[in-house]
Amino acid sequence: MTWTEFWIVLVCCGITMLACRVLPLFILKGKELPPAMSKALGFIPPAAFAALVANDLLFPGLFDAGLWPAAVPFVAAAAVVLVAVKTKSLLWSAVTGVVAYALLLLI
Repeated sequence: MTWTEFWIVLVCCGITMLACRVLPLFILKGKELPPAMSKALGFIPPAAFAALVANDLLFPGLFDAGLWPAAVPFVAAAAVVLVAVKTKSLLWSAVTGVVAYALLLLI
C-alpha cells in the first residue's frame, strides 16, 4: 500500500465516521423523536451487549474440558443477570461478574 492509498483510506474512514456519528447529532439536535423511534433505539445497547456476551459464553469445544469448567461462566452470568435486574446498575453488574467468576474458579 502506498502512502497515497493510505491517506485516501484514512480520509474516507474519517468522512464516514463523521457522517455516521457526528452529523446525526447536529441534525437531530433540539428535535423530539417519535415515541416508537425512541423505544426502538432503546433496544440497541442491550442487544449489542447481549451479542458480545453470547459470543464469549458460547464457542465450539465448550464442554471439552468438562462440565464444571463450561458451567462457570454461565453461573457467573446468571449472578450478573440477577444483580442487573435488581439494581439496574452497570457498575454493580460488572463487579458481581468479576467477583463471581473469580470465586467460581477457586472452587
